[in-house]
This record gives sequence, structure tokens and C-alpha cells, in this order.
Amino acid sequence: MNKQTGRRVVVGLSGGVDSAVTAWLLKQQGFDVVALFMKNWEDDDDSEYCSSNIDFVDAAAVADVLGIEIEHVNFAAEYKDRVFAEFLREYQVGRTPNPDILCNAEIKFKAFLDHAMRLGAEKIATGHYARVRVNAVTQRHELLKGLDPSKDQSYFLHRLNQAQLSKTLFPVGELNKTEVRRIASEIGLPNAKKKDSTGICFIGERPFRDFLNRYIAKEPGPIKDERGRILGQHVGLSFYTLGQRQGLGIGGIKARGAQLKAVQALGQRGVGEHSPWFVARKDMANNTLWVVQGHDHPWLLSHSLQADSASWVAGAAPPDGPLAAKTRYRQADAPCVMHSEGAARFDLRFDQPQWAVTPGQSAVLYDGDVCLGGGVIDAAQA
Repeated sequence: MNKQTGRRVVVGLSGGVDSAVTAWLLKQQGFDVVALFMKNWEDDDDSEYCSSNIDFVDAAAVADVLGIEIEHVNFAAEYKDRVFAEFLREYQVGRTPNPDILCNAEIKFKAFLDHAMRLGAEKIATGHYARVRVNAVTQRHELLKGLDPSKDQSYFLHRLNQAQLSKTLFPVGELNKTEVRRIASEIGLPNAKKKDSTGICFIGERPFRDFLNRYIAKEPGPIKDERGRILGQHVGLSFYTLGQRQGLGIGGIKARGAQLKAVQALGQRGVGEHSPWFVARKDMANNTLWVVQGHDHPWLLSHSLQADSASWVAGAAPPDGPLAAKTRYRQADAPCVMHSEGAARFDLRFDQPQWAVTPGQSAVLYDGDVCLGGGVIDAAQA
């Protein structure tokens, strides 16, 4: 192992076990490691929901064990302007955004990176499960999936560019999560068994609809099935996402007679009298929520999509042709054919139909383990 004596790396120390082991690994390699804790949300920040105070105590305890300095930096203003404002804009027009992707591009690898450079860092590091390598032929930096397929986070990092990747290290991307936990226990880190964080910090564990209620006005309207029957009333289209099954308030309605025979004739699995309902369409013009029964209803399946706001790791779109894509996190790579429409838009056509392709989410493209970039889903077609 080559010792990196004197080379300063600023680690984003979140209070979790992944970033803690990241800092330890870099110190073992001889880097001059400095920890930085980012506070990205201030509104009603408390221990019940978004526990940044508790996380900072955990991060400081890790820094103490590792013998490294830690700085507390507040990026809440940048987060509100660059991430949260866009999050609300998307929900207000009926789309379902992914703020974690925007946070990585705008805060963790922009505001944080800029701050780290002012501290004299050569590199920054985070606890993401991803990898970076330099292509021997093109000399460009490539973003690769983490080696642990169950933890790979390249989907959330696909907007990173060459300048950002050239300054970034992902040490735990080379490890499995079980190995990270084992290291944390062996070296006596106080957060070795801390539960992984889930969800978006500014929402935390609170009910999502309750949170949105504070920022987006309710506009109730009808819930209709594919035959146009009114089944109930929604509380506002912004509060639903395609594929949603819970919280519709229409679970007791049955599919009977001709309707049941029709969906069974289409070969949909698991469709019966008490089959669950799924959100299939959001008609913003008429304030109508359309729902269907059966997980594999045709309204929930798409063979193609269009995406905009494209961002490419290499700086330009890959050549048109066969690739693989994810239209949501924790989805298996789906074979597809890409066709770019200028620098910012592209189309994807899938070999197999994709389930609940959702405008506002990201379509991320892969060539094997290499994450090429992606864009924001604008529309999808059967």
C-alpha cells in the first residue's frame, strides 16, 4: 500500500458507519485526514425526525477515536436554494423528484468540495458505495458501481462531472457492507452498529404527506378507475406518485363481472376481487387521479421514455445504441436502446416493459459497471 503522507483529504463525516470507516481507511493509507460535518437542514430540526444534532455528536465521537479534527459547517441556505426549492417546484407540477441526486450534485460535491479546497484539501471523500477510476485509453474519470451490489449508490451520483470525480475518493465502494461493519467493530468505532439512515433528511421518519402539507396547498379531486367510475377523492395530486399502493382509501372496492374478466384476459398476475389499487396516472389539467387494479396492469407498464436535463459523466452523451438503465433506485439494470436528442434530452426504448416509470425520477444509464450519467424522466409510453 502506497503511503499518502501529507496529502490532505477532507471526509464528509455524517455520523454513520460508512463515512466513519472511510475516514479510518484513509488515515491508514497515510492521508492527512480532516473531517467535515454538513448541516443541510434547519427548519424544525430535532431528534424526533431529522436528528442532525445527534448525528454530529456521533461524528465528533468518531473523530475523537480516530484522532482527527472535525469542523461543523452549515450549508442549510445553499440546500434550501439549490435543492429544496427545486424539490417543491417538481411536486407542485405533479412530478416526483429525487432530492438526494440534486443534493449530491449541488451540496456534497459542490458546496462541500469548494469548502474543502479552501481548507487545502487535494481530495474529498464520502461513504458512498461507488468507485472512481481513470480510463486508460481516454484518460477520463469513470464512475463505477460499488462492489456490493445491494448497496451500490452510483444511481444517486450520476450527475457528477469530470472535475468533481477527479477530486473524489470512495474508499468503501471497494468493500461489502458486512466488511465495513466488521472493520468498525474491530477498531472500536462508537457507531459500529448504528442503523443506516433512510429517506431524506428534511423529512426524516415523519409521514411524508404531513410534511408536504406545510408547503403545498391541498386541492382535492376525484379518484377514477379505467372505466371512468369515481371511486373516491384524493387530497391533492402532488401527494401521490405512480405505482403508489398505500394511502388511497379505496381498498375495499372490488373488480366485478366484465371488468374482472377483462383484466384476467390480459393475463395480469394476481388480479382478483380484492386486488390492490395502484396509482397509474395523474391528470393535472382535470385534477384527477387514475388508479388501476393489478400490479401488471398495462397502464403501469412502459416500453419507452423521454428524459431531459441530461448530465453525462464523460461530458458528452454516449453514442446511440444498446445500453442498460435504471428508472428507479434498487432496480435491476434493464436492457434498452438509447437515442440522444441534442445535449440535454434522450429517449430510451426497453426490451421489456418497465413498471411505474415516474416523471421527475431519474433514468440512469450504464455500460456494465460504468455509470454513464442520465436525465430526469419527462414522459413514458406503453
